[in-house]
Amino acid sequence: MNFIRAWAIGGLLAATPVWAVYAPIPEQEQGKDLTVSVRGGASYDSNLFGAATGAVDSMIWELAPKIAYNASVTDQTFFSASYGLTLSQFDDRPGDKLLDSHDLALRVAHAFSQTSNLDINEVYMLSRNPESLLAGIPLSPDQSFARNQLDARYVRPLTAKIGLTIKARTVNYDYRTASLGRSLDRTENLYGVSGDYAIMQELKAVGEYRRQDVYYRKIGEAKNKASDFLMGGLDYSVAKKWMLNGRLGAESRRRAAERDVTVPYAELSFKYDYTETSFLTGGYAYTLDETSDTIRFTDSKINRFFLNAQHSLSALVVASASLGWEPSQLQGRRGFANLDETTTRAGVALSYLPRKNWSISVSCDYDRVNSDDAARNLRRNRAGLSSTYSF
Repeated sequence: MNFIRAWAIGGLLAATPVWAVYAPIPEQEQGKDLTVSVRGGASYDSNLFGAATGAVDSMIWELAPKIAYNASVTDQTFFSASYGLTLSQFDDRPGDKLLDSHDLALRVAHAFSQTSNLDINEVYMLSRNPESLLAGIPLSPDQSFARNQLDARYVRPLTAKIGLTIKARTVNYDYRTASLGRSLDRTENLYGVSGDYAIMQELKAVGEYRRQDVYYRKIGEAKNKASDFLMGGLDYSVAKKWMLNGRLGAESRRRAAERDVTVPYAELSFKYDYTETSFLTGGYAYTLDETSDTIRFTDSKINRFFLNAQHSLSALVVASASLGWEPSQLQGRRGFANLDETTTRAGVALSYLPRKNWSISVSCDYDRVNSDDAARNLRRNRAGLSSTYSF
């Protein structure tokens, strides 16, 4: 399930390693360099294309093999690579009934010392059956897209109490259909530098600057934008159980052929590990995001709240739940009014792990969009049962 999977991984990666920059890898992949897994399952989707009216529903049968490689190249350098194929067969889908999606990930992490490291991640995804659908798009049998994201992060201390972090990200979107591509194909670049000062061993003060550029490949002169962010905050960590992070500041955005704007910016999050395998994460962010309707709107002001929990009911059974609530306002171009919109996403999952290399999961997801524009409303329910075997 989309949200639980994303936030659970985010919660795991929030832990700061003591020596090398190795992020945790799934339990099924630990203890060996090469892992092959196969997932099979069935699910039901009540609204395949995210339509406001005339929703198309279907049963979906999936087979998803994956191969992953994780190895220490040297004592200080870690390399990982994975490729996954997802074959989805639909019972009642207009157009293609068999879709293939692909995921490719590469990672190189190098520790120059116990406190200085470089981490580079490359993720390519070709999604033929997107889990996050485009609001307000006319009913289309093809919302598939390719997404390529490259992240780099360099951390090093300047003094015993002062640290420096340099980071960069570039994301490229390429939609399969020409009509969506003309509106949404784009590249987003984000660069940042931050400095931190250790007030105490568990408390750091942070100052940060970020620069974001958004380039649309079609009619970009009307849609491109650039933003400068300036913010400060605190990072607080207690006994490896509590992690609290906060950033407050401002974003100055310059829009091509539209009004410029300066708005507040906020990032607040927490993570609480109350057992070795159970945790609670949550947070809030206020930001400007891109919109699926680039003709009427420049972007969207979003208040993003989220809460995610993972709890081990026993040594073999793990439950997880998530809730996302996003009140937002679409920013109208000249001649178009602003629109209020609220997105709610919720999900629950239960996983049974009878053996280290075997898992069975059942999940349910609920998506809802309430908008001032009835054509952007969305109601979508999904439920599924799957099993994964690793060897």
